[in-house]
Amino acid sequence: MPRVAADVHKISDHPPRRTRWALTLILLIAAGDSFAASILFIGNSFIFAYGSPVRYYRADTVSDLNGDGQGGVPALFKSFTAQAGLNYDVYLETQPGVGIDWHLEHKLEPIGQRSWDAVVMQGYSTLDANKPGDPALLIASVRQMTEFVRAKNPRADVRIMATWPRADQTYQLQGGWYGKPIEAMAHDIREGYNRAAAATPGIAVIPVGDAWVRAMHSGVADPNPYDGIDAGKVNLWTYDGYHASTYGDYLEALVLFGAVTGQDPRLLGDFECSGFELGLSAAQAGALQQVAFDQLAAEGTLSGTKTRPMAKLSSPSKCSASR
Repeated sequence: MPRVAADVHKISDHPPRRTRWALTLILLIAAGDSFAASILFIGNSFIFAYGSPVRYYRADTVSDLNGDGQGGVPALFKSFTAQAGLNYDVYLETQPGVGIDWHLEHKLEPIGQRSWDAVVMQGYSTLDANKPGDPALLIASVRQMTEFVRAKNPRADVRIMATWPRADQTYQLQGGWYGKPIEAMAHDIREGYNRAAAATPGIAVIPVGDAWVRAMHSGVADPNPYDGIDAGKVNLWTYDGYHASTYGDYLEALVLFGAVTGQDPRLLGDFECSGFELGLSAAQAGALQQVAFDQLAAEGTLSGTKTRPMAKLSSPSKCSASR
């Protein structure tokens, strides 16, 4: 079985700056209720969760800068951080079918309305809509957006999210990766984000696409939705083989949570409330948390051994976390 891409392609980061952010986070957590941070998610339908119930999930807990009333993956991130006792003010600025270059051209006014403590951004799903697999536009736009964000706050924690491989691009005749294994697209997307991180000092790559591949390799997820879903496995894609299903969005949010906060996603526990509200079984939630942890551990982002869930629950319950 092929190795997961991220076992070879590690996070591109600069340890001194990452260490400073981690130490700051530890001190803020120790301060209890005094911890507060603003985080902005910039992207497209891969952030606002097109085709999934996650799209409008708990939209009242986050701020959609475009006023579209979407919660999306940022609302899941908010829920996870609230359960971990972290007070994040979460914002999203998204537009379907675009890359970071579009936001630079059209959305600098809302993005520049404040100095963000953290920013997570992602580009078009094939790196370039007109040149699939070409990272040049991503590299340039990541650099420009980072410079814009850091003009407001030089210490902003900026990260880029390497997205997942698309089943439609791999298994369908019109796909740019047709005839290649699903890992090939994941590898190429990750390489593009690695190059973007290398070209812009002090930013890190969040390995969502690699976590998807790990879920397939570990037997949690089915790698090909077009030939049926194996019993006991989840389909990470929604109906179009392009966007994420609820399972895919949940895994995406877990990886974001672990990467940004440094918290072990497994500590959310099998009975984590958002998973329950979205229809995941305890076993599915636990398996996806394990995948997220394993990927971040392989990247060197997380280490250590799980001790106990953040909440001692014997059965799932409704989330009580709010803004």
